[in-house]
Amino acid sequence: MSAPQTRDNTKKTAMHADALENQVIQDASRLIPPDFSENALKVLEKRYLKKSEDENRMEAPHEMLLRVAHNIAQAERLYDKQADIEKMTERFYNMISTRCFFPNSPTLMNAGKLLQQLSACFVLPVEDSMESIFEAIKNTALIHKSGGGTGFSFSRIRPSRDVVQTTQGVSSGPISFLTVFDAATETIKQGGTRRGANMGILRIDHPDIIDFINAKINTDKLNNFNISVALTKEFWEALKGNTDYPLINPRTRKVTGRLKAGEVFDLIVHNAWENGEPGIIFLDRINEHNPTPQVGEIESTNPCGEQPLLPYESCNLGSINLSEMVTVSDSTPKIDYAKLEETVQLAVRFLDNVIDMNHYPLKKIKDMTLANRKIGLGVMGFADMLIALGVPYNSDDACTVAEKVMRFISTKSKETSHELANRRGVFPNFDKSSYNKNGKYAMRNATTTTIAPTGTISILGNCSSGIEPIFAVAFVRCVMDNDRLVEVHPLFQKIARERNFYSKELMHKIVESGSLQDIEDIPEDMRKIFITSHDVTPEWHVRIQAAFQKYTDNAVSKTVNFQNSATDRDVRRVYELAYELGCKGVTIYRDGSRKQQVLTKGVQEEKSEEGAERKITPRARPDRTYGFTEKIGTGCGNLYITINCDEEGPNEIFTQMGKSGGCAASQSEATGRLVSLALRSGISIKVIVEQLKGIRCPSPRWYKGNLVLSCSDGIGKVLEAYYDESSQSPDGNVKQLSLKNSIGLCPECPDCGNMLEFSEGCVICKACGYTKC
Repeated sequence: MSAPQTRDNTKKTAMHADALENQVIQDASRLIPPDFSENALKVLEKRYLKKSEDENRMEAPHEMLLRVAHNIAQAERLYDKQADIEKMTERFYNMISTRCFFPNSPTLMNAGKLLQQLSACFVLPVEDSMESIFEAIKNTALIHKSGGGTGFSFSRIRPSRDVVQTTQGVSSGPISFLTVFDAATETIKQGGTRRGANMGILRIDHPDIIDFINAKINTDKLNNFNISVALTKEFWEALKGNTDYPLINPRTRKVTGRLKAGEVFDLIVHNAWENGEPGIIFLDRINEHNPTPQVGEIESTNPCGEQPLLPYESCNLGSINLSEMVTVSDSTPKIDYAKLEETVQLAVRFLDNVIDMNHYPLKKIKDMTLANRKIGLGVMGFADMLIALGVPYNSDDACTVAEKVMRFISTKSKETSHELANRRGVFPNFDKSSYNKNGKYAMRNATTTTIAPTGTISILGNCSSGIEPIFAVAFVRCVMDNDRLVEVHPLFQKIARERNFYSKELMHKIVESGSLQDIEDIPEDMRKIFITSHDVTPEWHVRIQAAFQKYTDNAVSKTVNFQNSATDRDVRRVYELAYELGCKGVTIYRDGSRKQQVLTKGVQEEKSEEGAERKITPRARPDRTYGFTEKIGTGCGNLYITINCDEEGPNEIFTQMGKSGGCAASQSEATGRLVSLALRSGISIKVIVEQLKGIRCPSPRWYKGNLVLSCSDGIGKVLEAYYDESSQSPDGNVKQLSLKNSIGLCPECPDCGNMLEFSEGCVICKACGYTKC
């Protein structure tokens, strides 16, 4: 049975959403009220709840869940006119409200609304013609506007300096067109809540591969793209044999040159070591697992790399919260496989329904998605599950748990897809699929499993992200009025209280350390279990990824974390291990390697053509900056200090007196203006702090344990508290400034100023839900 046309049904559902919700609420005695954390509620209000045109909230969290559950349940009637929509709504609602499962963000945001675009990831083709390239750009705009992310392979575009027969000119090559896609993305805000994200992929045998590998050395460019190199078997064999390999012009299919595989691989490794990009995907391995090889070859993935897709294909993703799948029997924690099975079965049904309820941004995407009906059921909360089971993340036991859990999910998801196929029909391209063999195992969905990023939905689930280790046992979160609260992992806090070693002093000590491993006040068994991302060696990151990949149809979103002291050789070993263990790609992040996102560089002395020194000209202020406001008590009253940043780092300071004006306010304003001028002129923050700190006025004040001598002293203390001079360029002239972080890992969130995590191929803020892939 082919999927029906549903656009009219979708629009009708969205237009009458309120009436439908009220009808369901009247019979909602069996609905379980959601129990969201305080932070989850903040993220819901900022990014998910329905709002009016003037940004006023129009629904409560439980109403949002009901909107989504009821909308997705409508698909049941497409296959059974007598389907009990209210009952299915209840089941979907309870699965989400109990935090057992969450669909991808576009489904939560858009289901039951007029937009009704429910997919997170798409792949668009880019052929070797100006018409195709700009058609792809137009389609990208439509997808980003609807809340999706896009992946592209630029491997079909002829190399730079190749002939263009229609104009007798020369080609500018794929890299130039990447910048055009990037610029288009920059102008589009996805659905008001999600920023445009792209994946750009180029085959290792493309003649422009070196330019591509180097495309993001300058971090001011391609900021809306992740880039990955598609490695082939031929290249890998050349690498192992220490030989060269051919470069092939995609227009003529002729060999245009040869490169030494080892030298190219070294360049990939070094650039990834430098700033995390490019990533790598193993293209031939991906196509070995392509379920519909007769339909087409997979050339690209979605922005985070976990979802390989055919051109014009989309995929609907969702994640099971494994932290909710642990039960205690006879005082022993165990995986609750009965609950996990029930959740898998219902989640697969939910995701299959999403395909029918979706309003696709392009007809070609709708046709291809309905033809293959791919879904991607994944997991989050894996680290929390291990902690509950008492299993260290960096252990063989953890790999065993990963394999057992994912094998179970894979098996049950396929059994459910098979049952749906018997009721609703196989996916239309079934006859061209790998399932169409002897015995013909009917399947409703060409794929059923994907391990996707879960940045914001893991906040809603109050669990660890995806299959990553926990980021920190305790960390400081900025809240209203820039007060700082120490947040502690709930399982650690529970056990610490039960075993009588919890104290606020210890929690602050953990924050300062960033790890439990060197804190002797904490029992050894706890230190083994509460492992953070930077306690885990890169090898164990890869082994966990490979364990999940073994039973995942698509791919696995995972970040392999390195200490800052890691070498190129360490990165190379991880890439080789990922290939050996069967991964489909790998993304790495070396601690501190992306500090340039919140860095400022000093200004070297400028010289005229004749060599005479010229006066420094402050860099211009951009139209948009981001930053934070810090309150500090002074003898004149509370002083609010705002520090803003541009792409190069801190560039201005504003000050405002809380209750006193006049002379004090004017002097602090003048100080702020002069500090701003110094920052934009490249003056070292260390020097600025030295000039400001220690200036005394007649009314010093103690504030939070520190003596603030004056407004100027307060400004200096705030600058010093947040920013740290970290390194010099080889010539000794260009200074770099990085935001201080007690864990020492990441830059600040541009939305709220809290620390960003690098995980699952994205940057994620657990305070406000900001993500950037």
